[in-house]
Amino acid sequence: QVQLVESGGGLVQAGGSLRLSCAASGTIFRINAMGWYRQAPGKQRELVAVIITGAGGSTNYADSVKGRFTISRDNAKNTVYLQMNSLKPEDTAAYYCNALVQGSAYRGPSEHWGQGIQVTASS
Repeated sequence: QVQLVESGGGLVQAGGSLRLSCAASGTIFRINAMGWYRQAPGKQRELVAVIITGAGGSTNYADSVKGRFTISRDNAKNTVYLQMNSLKPEDTAAYYCNALVQGSAYRGPSEHWGQGIQVTASS
């Protein structure tokens, strides 16, 4: 089993910053990728940012957050971070951590989700 625990959400004024963290624990041989998704009320869940946890650590961002959000990881801690700057009211959503995890060298990766954490940027 793999658990993803998110922290760092909250309420901030528009223009402010927050930093989300997601720590993975459990039966982990390798984490192939970690990322953040978000879902606002009445809308579909959407990708915010993803980072490949192997060498190079390539990243991908939603167009709406490019230049404002930065995803990073600490492989030794199995943790991914999302630094969110210049927050806008439209960034308000529940943010979910996602990870592709191999439980052993003999299995392919499986997808895991965190419980979600609320981020609210007030105007």
